[in-house]
Amino acid sequence: MGLPGPVLLLLAAGLLRAQPTAPARSFQLDYEHDCFRRDGVPFRYVSGSIHYARVPRPAWRDRLLKMYMSGLNALQVYVPWNYHEPLPGVYDFAGDRDVEAFLDLAAELGLLVILRPGPYICAEWEMGGLPAWLLWQSDIVLRSSDPAFLAAVDSWLHVLLPKIKPRLYQNGGNIISVQVENEYGSYYACDYDYLRHLLGSFRALLGGEVLLFTTDGAQAEELRCGTLQGLYATVDFGPGSNLTEAFGAQRGVEPRGPLVNSEYYTGWLDYWGGAHASTSTSQVARGLADMLRLGANVNMYMFHGGTNFAYWSGADLKAQYKPVTTSYDYDAPLSEAGDPTEKLFAIRTVISQFQPLPVGPMPPATPKYAYGRVDLRKYADLLDVLDVLSPSGPIRSQFPLTFEAIKQTHGFVLYHTQLPHHVPAPAPLSAPPHGVCDRGYVMLQKEYQGTLERDGQSTLPVTGRAGDALDVLLENMGRLSFGANFSDFKGLLGNLSLDSSPLSNWLIYPLAIDAAVQQGWPHAALPQPSSRGRSGPAFYTGTFETPGIAWDTFVKFPGWSKGQLWINGFNLGRYWPRRGPQQTLFVPGSVLRVGCPNNITVLELEGAPPSPFLLFLDQPLLNSTLSPSTWTAG
Repeated sequence: MGLPGPVLLLLAAGLLRAQPTAPARSFQLDYEHDCFRRDGVPFRYVSGSIHYARVPRPAWRDRLLKMYMSGLNALQVYVPWNYHEPLPGVYDFAGDRDVEAFLDLAAELGLLVILRPGPYICAEWEMGGLPAWLLWQSDIVLRSSDPAFLAAVDSWLHVLLPKIKPRLYQNGGNIISVQVENEYGSYYACDYDYLRHLLGSFRALLGGEVLLFTTDGAQAEELRCGTLQGLYATVDFGPGSNLTEAFGAQRGVEPRGPLVNSEYYTGWLDYWGGAHASTSTSQVARGLADMLRLGANVNMYMFHGGTNFAYWSGADLKAQYKPVTTSYDYDAPLSEAGDPTEKLFAIRTVISQFQPLPVGPMPPATPKYAYGRVDLRKYADLLDVLDVLSPSGPIRSQFPLTFEAIKQTHGFVLYHTQLPHHVPAPAPLSAPPHGVCDRGYVMLQKEYQGTLERDGQSTLPVTGRAGDALDVLLENMGRLSFGANFSDFKGLLGNLSLDSSPLSNWLIYPLAIDAAVQQGWPHAALPQPSSRGRSGPAFYTGTFETPGIAWDTFVKFPGWSKGQLWINGFNLGRYWPRRGPQQTLFVPGSVLRVGCPNNITVLELEGAPPSPFLLFLDQPLLNSTLSPSTWTAG
């Protein structure tokens, strides 16, 4: 005879109560013990920065696996707003821009994530990640409580953060913390209403449990404007810093809680015309060991730098405009091509003294191939193919208009007018101070005259006849990503003058070069006849086949001046061997094709060599001093 039903129910209920319940996933601050707690247990992260926007998607797994095998337990990553919202309300999360796939891959490989969604990120990235279309409203105050800026930010966060919320640690994902803004204490606005608005938006869209934090330089003044109650304050500093002072600055704002260096600099960025930056391996390793001994949490910026493909490199303002190179190698533990360096193994050794390393070998360097010399031929001068490059035709204006005024985000704009009178003797064609942003390639009657440059040469002598065609090709070299005021408008910001008389009646051509190249131009077209030589803006083309493999490679530009390179429609970025220090561009193997020709398109801006060719190597040249014979000071 069985037990009555009610008794069975009571016994079942008792058994259920006796089962231990699984603890809820949590990632929290412990102010009493000055640490993080993960699922209630003290936790310290050793993290590294990798930016998915600087690494081709086929290489993501390789880079993240190398990070994991180095002993790191977390990945820190920026989300560049302008990479995902190229035009207002137009979003792109496909292919290389699939941030969700990147986050999920990190989770698959066992890496936690520290997410930095901005809206401003710096990162030496074009306009610090803010979309250039914000500047279509010319009086907008960026990174402030300006209603126009907040409206754009809110629209973006309502698209991005719902993708993030299910991936938060407490929701079963791998994102343990989320940064709000970035180094705001270094910005002039010091607008607490803006930070409060962001805090409210992040809380509303991500929930009340997620750990939100800020990052600022380790100076009291920077922390004063960059921090806000409700956001945990962290600092950033490099291996040369005094640890007591740096963490002392954090303690000035956060007397209790975990010590955190959110950006421990393993190297540094390069500027065009500067030296290739390097930081000694021993110094980086020693600084890391010292911080880990203190029990601090450390993120290494960068662990792998990658590449500023296309037009994504930013610029700094340090007395003058300093554009960042295409390579973002950063002298990081993983090289630009993702190869383990001496620095990586030194860091791995340090980490092994504090926590166990994963079992297994470090993945090797990716194979490289020197495809050798590829001869190019001139296709056409830029001025002869405006019908292809500017299908919408020119905009007429009495005076020049900026890129932003004609809604051109990146790349190039051509300004055309005519000489108003005879100029028999050389007369100065001049731009006002800061009137050329950033470089203007001047042609008279289609003959190249020279270059006007921001914070550089602002006058060229010209002669000519009334009605002669004057064309100025303006290049945007990257909007300011860090500086006092980075509403960095591009193009001709002021009128050009001839012998002190302002020029007028301009035709302004927005150029859609990338759209044409991605559709197969100019390889699908017949070469244009050209009687002119190799100076001035012109396109060059060539092809090469791979010997049955598509391995990473590096392309060198012997005798070339400055320009842009595409292979198979992919924009590999700016080259500028005359200015240096970078002499080669990284070409990921994933861009190349096997079994059919690889199409090369070069836009040379100043002057190609007499016999134009490119040289594909199996190693990079990132410092002009390594190859003095090919470098001329620009």
